[in-house]
Amino acid sequence: MPEVVDTCSLASPASVCRTKHLHLRCSVDFTRRTLTGTAALTVQSQEDNLRSLVLDTKDLLIEKVVINGQEVKYALGERQSYKGSPMEISLPIALSKNQEIVIEISFETSPKSSALQWLTPEQTSGKEHPYLFSQCQVSVPKELVALMSAIRDGEVPDPEDPSRKIYKFIQKVPIPCYLIALVVGALESRQIGPRTLVWSEKEQVEKSAYEFSETESMLKIAEDLGGPYVWGQYDLLVLPPSFPYGGMENPCLTFVTPTLLAGDKSLSNVIAHEISHSWTGNLVTNKTWDHFWLNEGHTVYLERHICGRLFGEKFRHFNALGGWGELQNSVKTFGETHPFTKLVVDLTDVDPDVAYSSVPYEKGFALLFYLEQLLGGPELFLGFLKAYVEKFSYKSITTDDWKDFLYSYFKDKVDVLNQVDWNAWLYSPGLPPIKPNYDMTLTNACIALSQRWITAKEEDLNSFNATDLKDLSSHQLNEFLAQMLQRAPLPLGHIKRMQEVYNFNAINNSEIRFRWLRLCIQSKWEDAIPLALKMATEQGRMKFTRPLFKDLAAFDKSHDQAVRTYQEHKASMHPVTAMLVGKDLKVD
Repeated sequence: MPEVVDTCSLASPASVCRTKHLHLRCSVDFTRRTLTGTAALTVQSQEDNLRSLVLDTKDLLIEKVVINGQEVKYALGERQSYKGSPMEISLPIALSKNQEIVIEISFETSPKSSALQWLTPEQTSGKEHPYLFSQCQVSVPKELVALMSAIRDGEVPDPEDPSRKIYKFIQKVPIPCYLIALVVGALESRQIGPRTLVWSEKEQVEKSAYEFSETESMLKIAEDLGGPYVWGQYDLLVLPPSFPYGGMENPCLTFVTPTLLAGDKSLSNVIAHEISHSWTGNLVTNKTWDHFWLNEGHTVYLERHICGRLFGEKFRHFNALGGWGELQNSVKTFGETHPFTKLVVDLTDVDPDVAYSSVPYEKGFALLFYLEQLLGGPELFLGFLKAYVEKFSYKSITTDDWKDFLYSYFKDKVDVLNQVDWNAWLYSPGLPPIKPNYDMTLTNACIALSQRWITAKEEDLNSFNATDLKDLSSHQLNEFLAQMLQRAPLPLGHIKRMQEVYNFNAINNSEIRFRWLRLCIQSKWEDAIPLALKMATEQGRMKFTRPLFKDLAAFDKSHDQAVRTYQEHKASMHPVTAMLVGKDLKVD
């Protein structure tokens, strides 16, 4: 088979050399906004006569490279936009196949490194101490705490500086480099399960402990579905509001957004999602970002099974149908022929951050849900999923690897699998060729209420009142607004009446608030402009911030204010969020 090329990387491919171990030592400097330290890479040659190798770098100052106690030559190539710069290291001896060598690189990051976000004390809950988080032995000021995507291995005073502490970590399970994460801040923890601490600033810690108290139940269900949990600890870290994602599945330490703190545990499906990544994504990983759906489609599939076990099979179907709606929205936003709406994408010369959307999550899930129905139901397909995790644990794979295994696992159902239009599902843009079947029980009430509003004339508006919502859960309320949003804009009188009878402005659940404010702005209600601007800037979760800014920019009464507000807040946004919102607003 031809080698799979990672078009998002400039480094030597795994067929040339493999990194077997990383020993990272760094010191965090909040004043200069830099990490300085050394990365010692144990590299194994995969071929004979290896004389040099190439690593990825981005916004790094390289002080020196040392092999066997001797400085060696290296060359930093020209910067290639989002990919950074290739760094070619000359080896002092030619390596033979399977020979190992330790390369120690002394480096300093730049204040503009996109993998790091530095928060000023004012941007934190406590307002006293700065904060750092990164997706990427740590010395930090002694009043702060360092955590990593690894098992904590003790802390000692820094022998070189009495005002600092060194935190040590160890990760014995092999992981891809995007799962290396570091956080430093004024953090506290609470025990919420036998293998789980929840960490946050002290202002949020009790709230977080309550919100995520079901974590251990979810972990046990996930183990039943996916096999043993191999990572030891499963901690949660609630970050400051500018964190750009709902969650990030860093091993041993899931990062989550504070927008999940709804007060009623109703947004805990994000925790089920991040837990599921402990199997699909972190144990079995997509080989390149072209196959990102392998990480996310399987993880959504597992997440919905966890929620189904906790809240019933009808709830699993309800969530699945909501996901189909999200997929429809993404396809509508991109356009149905856009290459980013394919399940397997071609990211040659494309920044993966720009291609990011719900497509790999929801089109991937839809394929697995369709296969579940085609092949004989959830229990049979969960058997496949467990075998898939077992087969490919500790490996990076492609869609072809997945499909070959699917065919070998269901070898008695090859005729059924051959009915699948694989080309349409995997490689064609737009919505999937077939929509799976969904139980509509919990969705029907949302559709009925949304239809009443959509068909209502001005004189019918008095027929609505607060009791319309009394039997709807927060999940159904969210789905009702999602249905309304698909029919936006609505007449302004309808929106004002909706606020009058339902008082949506008073709801703090971030998912509900987000859809309500989008509905208001798309229906051109000027009173909602300050509320939408506030939500777009007081948190930085891209799922919320980008669509809100886009809607505000598309409304003539708020366009200039949206651009001005973005420019005022840009410096305090996560670098990825700032870049993408700038592109959305066409100002950067």
